[in-house]
Amino acid sequence: MIRDDAAQVEADGGGPAGLVTAIASGKGGVGKTWLSITLAQSLAMAGHRVLLFDGDFGLANVDIQLGFVPEYDLSDVASKRVPLARAIVAFGGGEAAAASGGFGILPGRSGTPVLSGLSVPDLDGMLSALRGLRGYDTILLDLGAGIDRTTRRLAAWADTLLVVTTDEPTALTDAYAVLKLHARDRQIMHGADLVGSDARIVVNQAASVVSGQKTYTTLSRACANFLGRTPPLAGIIRRDPSVRDAIRRQTPLLTRFPNSAAACDVRGLGAVLRC
Repeated sequence: MIRDDAAQVEADGGGPAGLVTAIASGKGGVGKTWLSITLAQSLAMAGHRVLLFDGDFGLANVDIQLGFVPEYDLSDVASKRVPLARAIVAFGGGEAAAASGGFGILPGRSGTPVLSGLSVPDLDGMLSALRGLRGYDTILLDLGAGIDRTTRRLAAWADTLLVVTTDEPTALTDAYAVLKLHARDRQIMHGADLVGSDARIVVNQAASVVSGQKTYTTLSRACANFLGRTPPLAGIIRRDPSVRDAIRRQTPLLTRFPNSAAACDVRGLGAVLRC
């Protein structure tokens, strides 16, 4: 079920939005958007009020993976056609919201210069409005792959950064670059060297838990040797054919295959983030 969620945001009241977690990757194709969607549903099933922000301003595709066409999106917000809350749609919901994992979505739009060319002041204004939203205790930012200016600013603005990688050498190299620049960007944005900056690593598409641990060790050692800090492991998501099936059917994994290996691993990741 997809519906406009602006009225619900107003009705829910409460304080400003809570924890903001950005999900990034250096390389495309590592499963970042799928993970963002699945994590959003997992946290919602655990009782959180979740908003998923499609922060890939070049190639947004949360709506495509979930098979819906939004009435409004972030390009309408950037163009001042609608306020931020008006662009929110609800995925799932109704009386079975807790069981189905209903959550809010701020959809993006692919290939529009309105978003890809957004100025820093306009981006910061959008983020300020996002932080001020009521009715959500968890915001997930699905960022674009790579290290462009907007992606880096969104990552530095978040409370927590999850860097997704696989065991491919290019994915590991690019993940290291993201972690390196993130530490620098946080220092610039917040005016202090945040030794405790909450950046964590997620290994996706691992052949096994042992294999995923080896991938994490490779990346964490590089960070320790050259950055002087070791980002903790947030989770290992095992390679699972159910994921591809769910994506092709534009259905969340936890809806279609709730007991699959990858579904269990994402639930574990959600439990770690809630601690």
